[in-house]
Amino acid sequence: MIRRLMKMLPAGTTILVLCASTASAEPPHSPRPGGVAVIRLNVADASGAAAPAVTFNEKPAMVIQHDDEWLAIVGIPLEQEVGNAFISISRGTDRDVMREFEVLDHQYREQRLSVNRKYVDLNQEQLQRVIAERKIIDAALGSWRDDAPDTLALDAPVAGPRSSSFGLRRFFNDQPRSPHKGMDIAATLGTPIVAPAAGIIATTGDFYFNGNTVIIDHGQGFVTLFCHLDKVEVENGQQVLSGMRIGAVGASGRVTGAHLHFATYLSGTAVDPALFLSSD
Repeated sequence: MIRRLMKMLPAGTTILVLCASTASAEPPHSPRPGGVAVIRLNVADASGAAAPAVTFNEKPAMVIQHDDEWLAIVGIPLEQEVGNAFISISRGTDRDVMREFEVLDHQYREQRLSVNRKYVDLNQEQLQRVIAERKIIDAALGSWRDDAPDTLALDAPVAGPRSSSFGLRRFFNDQPRSPHKGMDIAATLGTPIVAPAAGIIATTGDFYFNGNTVIIDHGQGFVTLFCHLDKVEVENGQQVLSGMRIGAVGASGRVTGAHLHFATYLSGTAVDPALFLSSD
């Protein structure tokens, strides 16, 4: 399969869809706003040398090993302009190398929802609460540990139909808001939610918009977010294994009904969760 994919790529290309020794851990190469670029770094002898440092938009990017070379796993923001983009590659004292890749156009649909007015027209007290909570959430979503994730191939956190809602341009009560940065998974109230991969609980809390929330740090900037829970069953700093129960589906925060909002982040950048979830 890998050989067939490599033959389909133009000669000399620096971007590949590859499978590491950890059972197809990499997401598919999807260089679009809200997608992931998988970039071959062309640095030999990955078995005996330290990983190169890679940055994109002044943020560190994940670097993983594939056979005798390194791959960068780069999250592309939804607001990224279409066209040429660059990563910076550093090998200690060596001069940094700039590597170019192309961000392709992708059109997302619109979504219009009716919610309680208190989640659209905030008073001063509510606004101050949201600002304070945003700092906590952003710090957890942008957390970085040098430890590499066990895998990038995630199990479903809850059983249920998955929406294709990531990237939707949202309107609440006909007022425009930021694009939807996750996936909604339909499930009934109280359905168990499990960790899709091993990691450390970066934070939990009851937030104004997100409701009861869990954020898991899987390593090297790979973070998963779970919102609108009925209850949280883990604590900050707790280590969790894949399949461990972390809470239950609810309807807390700004919602129209019980479901799980599930999101994936690379170095604080929201990327499409469908790229990491198995099809089962």
